[in-house]
Amino acid sequence: MAEQKKRILVVEDSPIVLKIIAHLVRQELSDIEYEVDFVDSMADAKKKIEENEYFAALADLNLPDAPDGEVVEYILDKNIPCIVLTGSYSEERREKLLLMGIVDYVVKESRFSYAYAIKLVNRLALNESIKVLVVEDSTTARNYVKGLLQQHLFQVLEAENGIEALEVYKQNPDLRLIITDYHMPEMDGFELVREIRGKSDKSDLAIIGLSSVEKGALSAKFIKNGANDFLQKPFFPEELHCRVIHNLESIELIQALNDAAHRDYLTKLYNRRHLFDAGSAHYATALPDKPFAVAVLDIDHFKNFNDNYGHEAGDAMLVHVGRLLNESFSRFLVARMGGEEFCILLPGLSQLQAYTLMDNFRTRFEDEGVYVGDEYLQATVSIGVTSIKGDDLDSMIATADELLYRAKEVGRNFVIGDDSE
Repeated sequence: MAEQKKRILVVEDSPIVLKIIAHLVRQELSDIEYEVDFVDSMADAKKKIEENEYFAALADLNLPDAPDGEVVEYILDKNIPCIVLTGSYSEERREKLLLMGIVDYVVKESRFSYAYAIKLVNRLALNESIKVLVVEDSTTARNYVKGLLQQHLFQVLEAENGIEALEVYKQNPDLRLIITDYHMPEMDGFELVREIRGKSDKSDLAIIGLSSVEKGALSAKFIKNGANDFLQKPFFPEELHCRVIHNLESIELIQALNDAAHRDYLTKLYNRRHLFDAGSAHYATALPDKPFAVAVLDIDHFKNFNDNYGHEAGDAMLVHVGRLLNESFSRFLVARMGGEEFCILLPGLSQLQAYTLMDNFRTRFEDEGVYVGDEYLQATVSIGVTSIKGDDLDSMIATADELLYRAKEVGRNFVIGDDSE
């Protein structure tokens, strides 16, 4: 079942600005993930909101039928995250809007301003899956930070001191950010940071320290203890959001680089390096009495396919194989070994179970082709699958590879297992 698209509402009365935003939307927001509605008045915005459920809205502060920000109030009343667009900056208006709970306040100065607003929409979508822990002994201060984070759709967890925070951290290993005060009973912010850094690296979990103590060395002490950043209280809401996003984007960039190093550039499956790094760990944890299978598959006559249809078609077929493998074996480790050869690790599956799954995949691949331009192209695969545990993962892959070549020898488009005649 396809995931439902996130619907975005853009309210803007200037045809020129609307045209710029529409162009940026096409560039920055995937039409697979988002559906965007454009209106130029509060009246039309109300109709759209009555008819649809919106993930977020970009709204002009001054409209012909809503000159004083009434459309923003209406959108917020409907619990829709709102990014405000305005032609002029007013400190008084900014403070009022932030207190109302807007996501951000963007002055329409240039194309980059609109690009920033569109980027915020993507950021909100990412934030929905991110857990943030706020550690603060003051209920008022904790609720304030929690509210600011919830405006940006983060999943917010709470703790009153370092001891509670460690327990929350233990129960939520997928935490991405901790915002912690310095002065707290039981365990202060410094001790908490030291404890966390003994278990988690800066590239996995960001920590931002907070304090109202006016000591110049405090920020340095926080960072020397392992925090990523520090913020002096009181702070502007935008300052907190900028620090939060900056630290999260740094983590995401590092993770993207690490992931790219372990991915095949064409199929986006894991590469040979990752197969042996992660696969060896899978193999090492497989108990002697637990089943573990390995399959190696190869596209039949792939050289001829490239010669007949060209390398662009060959690449399209490799991408097609990768997509079907990812769909069929999403809970297993799938990797491109190189060329037209792929490997699947199947822990927990017996020889019969693994053979059946691979034969089902062989049939599916034979039936489903791929379009290259107007031409519909099909191919077949041969597969070797083994559940005989050797001395290491290498030996199992080598055995599956030998079975693969036996499948080629008997005519291709075939699966050969340990017990095959």
